[in-house]
Amino acid sequence: METSVLVQNGAAVLRGEAKAVPKELFGTKELSKILTSMTTALDTEPDGVALAAPQIGIPYRIFIVRYDRTLQTKRNESGALKPVPETKPDIGIYINPKFVRRSRRKAEMEEGCLSVRGFYGKTKRHERATVHAYDENGKKFERGGGGILAQIFQHETDHLNGVLFIDHATDVVEVEKNEAGRYERPQR
Repeated sequence: METSVLVQNGAAVLRGEAKAVPKELFGTKELSKILTSMTTALDTEPDGVALAAPQIGIPYRIFIVRYDRTLQTKRNESGALKPVPETKPDIGIYINPKFVRRSRRKAEMEEGCLSVRGFYGKTKRHERATVHAYDENGKKFERGGGGILAQIFQHETDHLNGVLFIDHATDVVEVEKNEAGRYERPQR
């Protein structure tokens, strides 16, 4: 069941509702191994900012975020995204997350997914979102954010509920890898 290979659209694990991580799993080597597998899988995808456990075939309510990769990028004169300088990974772990607040206002956002490679579309997401979750040791915390962080919370929670962004996206387009081997969001 545990792997670092990203599963793609069509895999049953992406369409099922993930189960809660039981209390007895917190602080164990088994949970640590799952988190390591998730981090390894995300590290192999330089354009990935977050990953849910079902995306590597593990049906638990866990997602991780690479905060260091959520930094804004700018386009160069030819329109290509300039790469963000690689920094030390800054990873947030969210186990058994639940929304406690979401803004009423929604914004249309560009979105893609590591498990639906090569496709991008427009989604409507709450502009701000706050979740309660647990860390790997079972300590409860709350984290809120706007913009890309709010989008990540919603996208990854969708994964935990068996929903893919393409289920509600509009203007979905297929894109090719660029010269650097990355899928790049289309310019619109």
